[in-house]
Amino acid sequence: MKELLKNLRELFKYRVLIQNLVNRELKARYRGTVLGFLWSFLNPFLLMIVYTIVFGFIIQPRDPAFGGNPWMYALFLFCGVLPWVWFSSSQLESANVLIVQGNLIKKILFPSEVLPVVVVTSNLVHFLLGLPIVFIFIPILGKGYTSYLLFLPLVIMVQFIFSLGFSLMISSLTVHFRDIKDILANLLTFWFFASPIVYPVTFQTIQQSTILKTFLYLNPMTHIMRGYQNCIFFGTYPPWKGLGVTFLVSLVLFFIGYYIFDRLRESIPEEV
Repeated sequence: MKELLKNLRELFKYRVLIQNLVNRELKARYRGTVLGFLWSFLNPFLLMIVYTIVFGFIIQPRDPAFGGNPWMYALFLFCGVLPWVWFSSSQLESANVLIVQGNLIKKILFPSEVLPVVVVTSNLVHFLLGLPIVFIFIPILGKGYTSYLLFLPLVIMVQFIFSLGFSLMISSLTVHFRDIKDILANLLTFWFFASPIVYPVTFQTIQQSTILKTFLYLNPMTHIMRGYQNCIFFGTYPPWKGLGVTFLVSLVLFFIGYYIFDRLRESIPEEV
């Protein structure tokens, strides 16, 4: 445990390296494109249009919270889709990051654990760049800004810790078990629909089924998504109890993820 805590303190010392690698990743992602960083804004906007057409107009919203308004439903939908893209992209990229960056890992004294941190942080930046789309559509669709938006950083912090813990675990395990990449892709698809993103927790089918409600509330992403939806769309407090438990789960997951990474650290350069 002492060695683990020592390594965690070392990770904090690499914050300048992490910042430089995040900057490099952000510049490399859109290098050679005409619009550059505008794609961080346009990609979620185009995604919102697709989801609105499919789930708002073709599969019309049936929950009374949206009043049958597909555009209002689109705003609700995007409150969950945007942070989900951050989470899922971080996990998929983390599954490959140690293998792709093998040349760095094999260099002497390079701290390999910074790579999953860079992946999660760079995707956080893209999430923050896409967030203004939601804020732009709030007044356009007749809803107002509320003081509950001030609680949004707390929700983001919980998701960051949860995503980072999961990424540390996935990145180290994938080096040794390459099948995890394929399993993860299917797991994330299931996880998406098992989280209240395209439907609210107040959906009648969920409220009438004890099994579905229990399953849904055992999902940590449920409380994170509800945090975004409450702060942005419904204009109320985040689900403090659920979010608080998720925060504790995220801390445990982070230490477990880092512990697994730390135990496998020595064998990573050989496997990549």
